[in-house]
Amino acid sequence: MDIRPHPHFPTLEFRVMDLPMRLDETLAIAALCQATLAKLWKLHSNNQGFRLYRRLLIMENKWRAARYGLEGKLIDFGKQTEVPMRDLMFEYLHFVDDVVDELGSRNEINYVYKMLQEGSGADRQLRVFRETGDLKKVVDYIISETEAGVV
Repeated sequence: MDIRPHPHFPTLEFRVMDLPMRLDETLAIAALCQATLAKLWKLHSNNQGFRLYRRLLIMENKWRAARYGLEGKLIDFGKQTEVPMRDLMFEYLHFVDDVVDELGSRNEINYVYKMLQEGSGADRQLRVFRETGDLKKVVDYIISETEAGVV
């Protein structure tokens, strides 16, 4: 995910990974983005900082996340070691936790835990393919997931 100031509006633009299949996943990611900004604003308002890392390092973790997903390891630059992605996600959720209730997004954030347990949409699609060997079954699965919670 990349964040940048919008060129024409006084807002921030989130350039997010592929659209999740489930509405609940989309809401969870939006809530996590909102909580991240609220937490960083809170730190800034209290004259507190947060770790700043070189763009090259962040791009390495972004590549790892895209390549290996939830099963991969990212570099924890503070610890200077590789850490399972899921462990870092739990740390991230803990980091934003103190602003979640103020935002009224506890249910949406809690869904991130379900995502960590069930895997990403890509993980689930691969699982269907491994189980069936049939791409048509994967497409049927994508359709059913997209409709879940909407119709």
